[in-house]
Amino acid sequence: MVETPSGVRDAGGLRRVQKTGQYGRLVRLLLLFMALAIALPIQTGPASAQEGQRRNLLDMFFGDRPRYERYPRYEPRYEPRYQPRYEPRYERGSRYDPRNGSIIEAPARPPRRSTVRASTPREPQPAAPLKAEPAAKLEDARKVLVVGDFLAGGVGSELETAFESSPGVSIVERSNGSSGLVRTDHFDWLAALPGMIDEVKPAVVVVMLGANDRQQMSIGDNKEKFRSDGWFTEYQNRVTQFASAVTSRKIPLLWVGLPAFQSPALTADAVTLNALYRAQVEKAGGEFVDVWDGFVDEEGKFVVTGSDINGQQVRLRGSDGITFTKAGKRKLAFYVERLARRHLGDMASADLLSLDPGSLPTLSMTPSPSDTAVPTQPISLVDPDLDGGSELLGATPPPAVLAETPRDKLVKRGELPEPPAGRIDNYRVEATQ
Repeated sequence: MVETPSGVRDAGGLRRVQKTGQYGRLVRLLLLFMALAIALPIQTGPASAQEGQRRNLLDMFFGDRPRYERYPRYEPRYEPRYQPRYEPRYERGSRYDPRNGSIIEAPARPPRRSTVRASTPREPQPAAPLKAEPAAKLEDARKVLVVGDFLAGGVGSELETAFESSPGVSIVERSNGSSGLVRTDHFDWLAALPGMIDEVKPAVVVVMLGANDRQQMSIGDNKEKFRSDGWFTEYQNRVTQFASAVTSRKIPLLWVGLPAFQSPALTADAVTLNALYRAQVEKAGGEFVDVWDGFVDEEGKFVVTGSDINGQQVRLRGSDGITFTKAGKRKLAFYVERLARRHLGDMASADLLSLDPGSLPTLSMTPSPSDTAVPTQPISLVDPDLDGGSELLGATPPPAVLAETPRDKLVKRGELPEPPAGRIDNYRVEATQ
């Protein structure tokens, strides 16, 4: 094979033309043509120009393809409903305008009856029973003096409710909310109580203290912490002095114990103080009012809701676990009311009336007719045999008694009837053979 400038000659003498450069030029020209065809739109005619459609290279090679036109969205056309033509309705006795048919004169119409049914009158609801007015207290009403802290204030207010219908009982409440037997610098009960008793002259004294006494106590120049031996010794002496100030005057004393509280520590201290109150008050001659069971459950735990004095389940304690609701105060006072009524006697009755001349009814004697009088001689009650009579008018002879009754044997001779055999009081011993 010999290479020449125009090509390559093989052994047969045939010349082979080198085609590599020619193929490359054809490919480049084709690619350039395709790029121009794609870049520049080709106008195919006036119709295409008017429509503004473009033809690309695919259209040129494969012809025009069918195009899917986008149809406008179908929107239904709502036509107005058929409206019937209004035709005037002519009535008898009316005059109409012949031009347009309007009414000139119409006859008077009777009033249309109402179609609304008359509502059935409701039965009047019974009115709630009005609360009876508190009875006016008598001038000599027996007074109940209530002293102590904020718990005693609740007892006093509800005792007033309990005895509001009793004219012979008056409640005098002299409590101090933040007081106690520890802080004598705030309020000294041992010094103030004798003056209150002399002023009020009560028939019964009710005391409730201790809720504010769980704190340090000052004894002279020393300070004793709560629950220390010195604290309990001094506190016991003060309770004894307080109780003796009442019982020494021969006045009944009712000392109300502390209830359970929500705090376990406060409840434990209340148990300890109640034991101290009970021992010292009973030693001084007073009565301890135990209210513990009324504000705990069957297991002895604090409860917020419980039974009131009517047996209904109500809320008894406040949200702080210390104070009482109105129902709780009423239940607390109920324990005191039972014992107070025993000391007050008949004065606590709601039927007690004043016997002054202004409240007595007017008495009048009606003369008896003369025709109904039965003439009879007066009979002497001392010796009726001397004045002609031995029996009263209308008297009947007593029934004859054939045998003495057990009552007659007991009254006349002091004998008791023999007990029947086999009864426990039959002490007769039968002889044995």
